[in-house]
Amino acid sequence: MKKSLIALSSVLMLGGTAFAQKVAFEEYKLDNGLHVILHNDASAPVVSTSVMYHVGAKDENPERTGFAHFFEHLLFEGTANIKRGEWFKIVTSNGGTNNANTNDDRTYYFEVFPSNNLELGLWMESERLLHPVINQIGVDTQNEVVKEEKRLRVDNQPYGNLIAEVKKNMFKNHPYRWATIGSMEHLDAATLQEFQDFNKKFYTPNNAVLVVAGDLRDIAKTKEWIQKYFGPIPRGVDVKKQKFVEEPISTTLNARYEDPNIQKPMVVAAYRTPSMKTRDARVLDMISTILSDGKSSRLYKKIVDDKKMALQIGAFNNSQEDYGMYILYGMPQGEATSTDLIKEIDEEIVRIQNELITEKDLEKLKNVYDNNYVNSNSSVEGVAENLASYYLLYGDINLVNTEIEMYRSITREEIRDVAKKYLNSNQRLILDYVPAKDKADAKQ
Repeated sequence: MKKSLIALSSVLMLGGTAFAQKVAFEEYKLDNGLHVILHNDASAPVVSTSVMYHVGAKDENPERTGFAHFFEHLLFEGTANIKRGEWFKIVTSNGGTNNANTNDDRTYYFEVFPSNNLELGLWMESERLLHPVINQIGVDTQNEVVKEEKRLRVDNQPYGNLIAEVKKNMFKNHPYRWATIGSMEHLDAATLQEFQDFNKKFYTPNNAVLVVAGDLRDIAKTKEWIQKYFGPIPRGVDVKKQKFVEEPISTTLNARYEDPNIQKPMVVAAYRTPSMKTRDARVLDMISTILSDGKSSRLYKKIVDDKKMALQIGAFNNSQEDYGMYILYGMPQGEATSTDLIKEIDEEIVRIQNELITEKDLEKLKNVYDNNYVNSNSSVEGVAENLASYYLLYGDINLVNTEIEMYRSITREEIRDVAKKYLNSNQRLILDYVPAKDKADAKQ
């Protein structure tokens, strides 16, 4: 009876948490095609103004990779009404913060201001869209910035090329095959006209979503400002997304990469997986949690703690709009080899494929995802990005509230069956990521 009461209490608390975290929003579309999402939250006197554009590295010309990421930098250079170098000064002098980020599928810009500066945030984002200054000075300046970022985060960073090498070997046809940061040679070769054409094609209101989240105070006034600043922006030509299909991997792929920045080798097993929109992608998230989330996870406890065969071990599901990559990695230590680690990892995968996890472990999993759900919506910045992503990439804004129900409904049988479907040895890449034999040669 006591256990039943505790279980009932837990259910009631969980339901209360879910209800309290429900994200209310309003959406509508301007005549020029800009999708607008409003989320009013008066719990703190701040407001986030963000715009997500449906352009990422996958939309680039294969001979001009790096454009999407380059624009993340370039569009802070200034506008017709914001002088070069003034963007960040305006934000900080008005008590705000801002940032941007790019991935293979989209580019995202945002400002967070005290709520009495909402109009300023809207004006600045409309300026970025309507009046960007794209000239040779800005291109040359940001070219050097991007090169320095690549040197810092990729070229001179231990294991900095790991994901890029996985992508290059996993995808033969899809544009996911190149790194988001792109090729510096491609950027050097690009003309000013090519940058201007990229902006004209992708930075249009009908290829974007505007999210305003936080203490809006006056919804009617907010809508009035949105119409004032974004309404006059001309609609662009609709972007036609090309579909790229990869043939299934039916035999193990093998690759090797020598990194001059490391002393310890790493072995990677990577599997191509379905779009993040699918239910299977959520199940793969859970499998990652079982295998490597925390020191009590199966891989860490067995391979690092008990057998002391690895310095580090991990698994994660890198879901994207078109395909995903399920990646397992390990750094052997002592007498253990990369082959030994793969053998140990495979044993745990086979275990998931053949044995149902316990009901207790399933409940632990669901608790983890409940916690993730609460945390992801705990700030206006998090809510804003979630709303933008669910609209633009998933095609269902209400997933901000309902995706957690998908995770809660996943069964032990699904976990077993999805592991059987995607995580087989003939469906993967094995990448040996090793120290360069001759560091001087490797850097050239």
